[in-house]
Parts: sequence; structure tokens; C-alpha cells
Amino acid sequence: MAEVPVKAGEPGGKKLLQFDKQRTTNLLLRNLMALVVIAVAVYFTIVRPQFATTANMRTILIAAAPFALIALGQTLVILTGGIDLSVGSIVALSAMTSAAIIVDHPERMVLGVIAGVVVGLLAGLVSGVVVAYINVAPFVATLGMLSVASGLAYAIGRGAPINGLPVEWGLIANTRFLGVQVPVLVMIAGFIVLGVIMTRTSFGMRIYAVGGNRTAAEVAGVNVRGILTSVYAISGALAGMSGVILSSRVISAAPYLGKGYELGAIAAVVIGGASLTGGRGTVWGTMLGLFLIQTLNNGLDILVVPAYWQTVISGILIVSAVAVDMVAAKRSSG
Repeated sequence: MAEVPVKAGEPGGKKLLQFDKQRTTNLLLRNLMALVVIAVAVYFTIVRPQFATTANMRTILIAAAPFALIALGQTLVILTGGIDLSVGSIVALSAMTSAAIIVDHPERMVLGVIAGVVVGLLAGLVSGVVVAYINVAPFVATLGMLSVASGLAYAIGRGAPINGLPVEWGLIANTRFLGVQVPVLVMIAGFIVLGVIMTRTSFGMRIYAVGGNRTAAEVAGVNVRGILTSVYAISGALAGMSGVILSSRVISAAPYLGKGYELGAIAAVVIGGASLTGGRGTVWGTMLGLFLIQTLNNGLDILVVPAYWQTVISGILIVSAVAVDMVAAKRSSG
């Protein structure tokens, strides 16, 4: 029996139009961040043509690389329903550890890099164990680690930055491969690897399961404590790698390096659509959130907007992103 087409004026047609409108609205909400990034880039290009130059795009990518590593680790933590406030201090601790080794033993570059990453890994591991096995709230556990890591960073340098590093230390952040600086390549690799892990592996699915419903995940046989410990350890290791890159970029290290970076990382994850309650968010969303923040900061710098107004705008972005996420969640549940 042939189907009779439904006219827009008929009851069935109204339902069809409502369905199409709802589907279009949901599609726009899901892709809102990409649209905002494009709109911001277009605006700055019109106002300041130098914004769209290759040199400026390279500047944005280089500035984004260290933040990207921190934001990637923060994404995993937030997906489990937690938060890591210690990453900024871990950046400083890792940078100071690497610099302390290199300044005394210039020939041990590889050891300096490994030490920086391992220190970050261990700091994250401690936070993970405290959260997973002692059941301390993530906010409290990582706030404590923030203080510990910051204090150790100052202790290593006796309250002062470490200078006098060999020029070769700067090759880590300033070497180019196929015209692209190494930190940018590391950032790209990080997004691809973690993107695949979160969508194509059982480890990624278990992270989502823990954040979605921890009790249900335990009933299903997921090693919740192991997952929680691992995501904080990964977050710490990525923060450690970021510390090494930042130290290499300026060929020195300071105990206050990375101060406030945890807020920028959390902002990128939240603006990218992740839920602070866990279970919802993507690596690609974090990438869009990160580039929105970096693009906005770069454009505002070009427009010579004071730093304090940039902070105000970032705060508005975070609140707006959370509001949009809540609206999208209500529409999908309704």
C-alpha cells in the first residue's frame, strides 16, 4: 500500500515540522562550540587582518600546546566526575626538577625530561590513590597536592628560579619537524591518541561508565579504583610533560610556573561541553574549547585589550558554556 504524503498543514505535518525543528536545534547545540570558534576567528580577521596570517596561527598553536596537555589530562579526570586542581603546581614542580638536574649535569638531557614527566606521574598517582582508596573528595585531595607540589617546587630552587640552563635544553620546545615545532606535534599526537583511546578502547568506555554511574560500573565489574587512580596519574604525567616543554621554551624554570593553569584547563574542558558531574564530554570538545580560549586571548591581545578584561570574558564564557550544557541536557532528557 502506497504511503500518502503528509501536508504541512495537517496534524502529521505539524509533528514532522516540530521534529525537524527540534532535531535542528539539537544539532546546533551539539556543534555550537565549533560555530563559536569560527565566528570569533572571522570577527578578528575582519577587525585585524594580521590575525589570519600564518605567523599568527603558528603563535596560537605554540601557545596552546602546553595547555592542551594539561586540558587532556583534566578531561579524563572530569569524565570520571572528579577534578584536578594540582596540575598547575605539578607543572612548576616538574619544570624545577628537570632544571635542577640539567643545570648540574648538562649532558643528561634525556634524564631531565624523564625526571620531569615521572615526578608529574607520581604526584598524580598519589592524588589518585587518595581519591580512589581513601575516598577523599577530589577537590580536597588535589587541593592538598597543589600545596605540596608548589612547596616542593619552591624548595628545589630555594625560593628562586633556576637559570643558567644550557642552550641545548631549548631544542625540545624550539626544534621544528616538517616546519612544525615539536610541542605542536606533541599536542596533535596527544589529541589523536587520547581521542582513539576514549572512543575505541575498553579503558575509555570504563572511564565514561565510572563518571556516568559509579555504582552501576562496580556492579558491571569495572575496577573503579583502578580507573580513578589511572586518570589522575595520566593527568599528572601530562602536566609534567607540559612543565618540561614550558621550561625548554624559556630555557629556565620558576617555582611559580604554571600558576593558574588548572583554571584554564578546566575552562577548556567545560567550554568544550564536558559535564562537571562526569560521564559526558569528548576529547574533541576539549580541543574546540582550548582553541576558542587561545584564539580569543590572541585576538584580544592584538586588539590591545587589558588582561583583566580577558579574564572577565573567560569567566563569562565558562558560565555560558555550562548554561548551554544544562539546556542541552534538559532537551535530550525531555
